[in-house]
Amino acid sequence: MTSSPALPGTGLSTLEAAVLDAVDAPWLVDRLVTLVAVPSLGGTAAECEAQHLVAGWLDELGTDVDRWAIDLAEAAAAPDAPGQEVERSEAWGVVGTLPGRDDGQPALVLCGHTDVVPAGDPALWPGDPFTPRVDEGAVHGRGTCDMKGGLVAALAAVQALRTAGVRLARPLAVHSVLGEEDGGLGAWATLRRGHRGDACVIPEPTAGAVMTAHAGALTFRLTLTGLAAHAANRHLGVSTVELFEHVHAAIRSLEAGRQPTDRSRFGDHPFPYGLSIGRLRAGDWASTVPDRLVAEGRFGVRLGEPVDAARAAFEGCVAAACAAHPWLADHPAQVEWVGGTYASGRLPAGSPLLPAVQQAVTDAGGARPPERALTAGTDLRLYAAAGIPALHHGPGDLRLAHGPGEQVPVEDLLLSARSLALLALRTCGVA
Repeated sequence: MTSSPALPGTGLSTLEAAVLDAVDAPWLVDRLVTLVAVPSLGGTAAECEAQHLVAGWLDELGTDVDRWAIDLAEAAAAPDAPGQEVERSEAWGVVGTLPGRDDGQPALVLCGHTDVVPAGDPALWPGDPFTPRVDEGAVHGRGTCDMKGGLVAALAAVQALRTAGVRLARPLAVHSVLGEEDGGLGAWATLRRGHRGDACVIPEPTAGAVMTAHAGALTFRLTLTGLAAHAANRHLGVSTVELFEHVHAAIRSLEAGRQPTDRSRFGDHPFPYGLSIGRLRAGDWASTVPDRLVAEGRFGVRLGEPVDAARAAFEGCVAAACAAHPWLADHPAQVEWVGGTYASGRLPAGSPLLPAVQQAVTDAGGARPPERALTAGTDLRLYAAAGIPALHHGPGDLRLAHGPGEQVPVEDLLLSARSLALLALRTCGVA
């Protein structure tokens, strides 16, 4: 197949136009509904079920599928492993490569994760979070936005290339990964297996922007020890809840001082490098002064900041807060770093991937996406660390992720699939 002439007034070649027309909305929505119906929470059997489902679709699309059992013992011991926050008895990696005329490394990688976070209180959802539905122009359910929608959009892009009869000059790869939500096990294992590419697009939800950098995130555990007493004589005890109030105020002050003065790159987000307490457990009896408290949370890593420096800042703040308290000075809080380790990541300055994605989105019918930075840790930093330029552009809005009522507009899904198909055609070339 050879390149085709441009269509007057569009800037698109006849082949590019054919690829855009080949994006199949019913195919895309049907696959997304099917995938969302698999409750692929991290560490569950369904997490692997979702991976096998995607592998089957990649096989149907004519890609060369590599499906393998991830060595969990190796992942637990390797010094560069990103860590995990859930227990797994098995994990699977899946890569589908659409062959090109030329052998060698794929010119482009599209990476998406299939794992999701728990749905929370089901009463807050308008329906069963794992019974997806299409309503008012959007697909609703846990994982639609973060990020099964983006992964299925990547599959739809491959499907469009196949339907249009395109034979690429260089390979195109789809990396379907698990474990992104608790550290990045899947992407780490995929890269460790040797799957690479010249560039990578991760279609996480970006609300119309192109995210070329992201902050990091570290999971911490704080343990405080107090003194138990009968609640009727609370003055004889030392409440760890009250101790935590002191420590929490100190780390909240640290959080405020770590924010950038100019937040425009983060879309004026108030806390680009946020701190949040996700779990809090204290005491064992309502009428007893609690003598033990365990708090687990997330601490943001600034762009370009080494992970060790971020940890040192947090530990130093907690130590100073303890030293200034009469009880904690002798019974300091214990700080542990558990679960996933998300360093920050960024696209190298001047990378041609950014303008290529922006142009593809525009030519696919969307507004030219602005460049932004993401406040959440993602798999981007693993590809960047492997020397693969990577960025985010995908369907949906991250503000809906991890919350009740998660959804993704069908219009966003189609624009993403069309943009990725056009980008793949231009990046991989036509044989």
